[in-house]
Amino acid sequence: MRIVSFGDIHMSLHTIERLGPELSVADLVILSGDLTNYGGRDDAVTVLAATRRHARAVLAVCGNLDMREVIDLLDDEGISLHGDARRIGDLGIFGCGGSNVTPLRTPTELSEAEIAALLERGHARVADAPHRLMVCHTPPIDSATDRLLNGEHVGSPAVRHFIEMHQPEVCITGHIHESAGVDRIGATVVLNAGAFREGGYIVVDDANGALHARLTRLSAAT
Repeated sequence: MRIVSFGDIHMSLHTIERLGPELSVADLVILSGDLTNYGGRDDAVTVLAATRRHARAVLAVCGNLDMREVIDLLDDEGISLHGDARRIGDLGIFGCGGSNVTPLRTPTELSEAEIAALLERGHARVADAPHRLMVCHTPPIDSATDRLLNGEHVGSPAVRHFIEMHQPEVCITGHIHESAGVDRIGATVVLNAGAFREGGYIVVDDANGALHARLTRLSAAT
């Protein structure tokens, strides 16, 4: 099974089109939040439609720059991982959208307690899966995936605590554009592909009894 994931899309429809050939051969595409720029249902529908032109199946979480009505849209579409989960064979996929509280007061911000509860709720539905993939728009604090340009770590303590306690094989995150990279917390590989307009995305292969995740990038646009 092959999963392609990207987030921090911010209406970059052209980049989705460029990634089309990769999306068309994936078994599943996961959008890891910030589909829009302070947009609601209509903008999110546009992003979903652009993705579905290539993807066989889509799951998603909202980001902090998506209006809260996007959560309802993803629920209505039957593709939300926000406090929810899906089981595909031996693979359990669960997640949490939005972000922890920021100084910018963006549309979908959550308390640490809310983030913890949503992750626990989703995870409980697939906790017995042999392989578990976590999708969380907000990265864990004190990692290679949550640093601002000034070096400050702004990720979520609740996300880090959850990973330390439950050790999913892979955590796909985002939110902090300048902190694209890979880290490890115990047995969990954590990946942030950065801003989608810069071409970053994540590929996860479920093969040989394990999940294998890597960052990759579109070649420079011509």
